[in-house]
Amino acid sequence: MHRNHLLALLKNYRPKNADELFYKEQIREFVLAHENCFERSLNIGHITASAWLINKAGTHALLMHHAKLNKWFQLGGHCDGDGNVLLAAIKEAQEESGINNIVPISEEIFDIDVHLIPKTNFEAEHYHYDIRFLLQVTSDEEVSKNSESKELVWINNPHELPTQSISVTRMFGKWVLMGQNNSINRGLAPI
Repeated sequence: MHRNHLLALLKNYRPKNADELFYKEQIREFVLAHENCFERSLNIGHITASAWLINKAGTHALLMHHAKLNKWFQLGGHCDGDGNVLLAAIKEAQEESGINNIVPISEEIFDIDVHLIPKTNFEAEHYHYDIRFLLQVTSDEEVSKNSESKELVWINNPHELPTQSISVTRMFGKWVLMGQNNSINRGLAPI
């Protein structure tokens, strides 16, 4: 059932560029080919869930410096068998930010990406088929990093991006455009 729900979300998702169009087809084919696509034990790759998490005021997005990969990313991680990717994204955002009060701005997909995870001492090289959602903090809780991150930082300016990741830059751009188009009723200042 969860595979069908993800396939429906993907069908409704409108890619913003050629990369995302390619990722959409890759993810669809992967989900159709693997009943256990949400399981981390599928060693060629698995569906992962991520969050573009914005603060209560809607003015800043949270990035983490990933401890294992030593790079800056959005919050997110493995579904660990949970086929409800939105709930998995919320859970990952809560665990990695230390903030409990997080809600989706939309239940639709915000962004997608397919990327190769390099081999480590613990696992073989594999792909993450990442489904991303736009989430927001609804409280005044402070962030609190866990063992998965070296640092957490709120950003609201493209010059503050501590990463050269194309996908993080793409999500930042989408978020800014949403604020400028008043798609969300938040205090995002134009950049």
